[in-house]
Amino acid sequence: VQLQACGGGLVQAGGSLRLSCAASGRTFSNAVGWFRQAPGRQRDFVAATTWSGSRLYYADSVKGRFTIARDIAKNTVYLQMNTLKPEDTAVYYCAALTKMRDMRDKGSYDYWGQGTQVTVSS
Repeated sequence: VQLQACGGGLVQAGGSLRLSCAASGRTFSNAVGWFRQAPGRQRDFVAATTWSGSRLYYADSVKGRFTIARDIAKNTVYLQMNTLKPEDTAVYYCAALTKMRDMRDKGSYDYWGQGTQVTVSS
């Protein structure tokens, strides 16, 4: 499985961005998650979805503001981020999980994309 994340950028607080994660070899993965890592901090869970859409998870800090969605025809998972805050600034990574485990745990994921920078100015 190879993952290509894109869509990051610089946005003002209150603005929106949509990240995309294109997956090749999707049939080998069960779920895709988004994580983020700010400078000097650990990589934290943001959101995750199974390809079937039967399971969706969000971190409490993004509930109501971020939406994860998948387009099976395009083998792509999106993260729509609205009402962005300066504390959302981080490098965002998508990851694929091949065996069903805790989708909120970064240790469950087998493949990682390269990351895309999101910067929210105040």
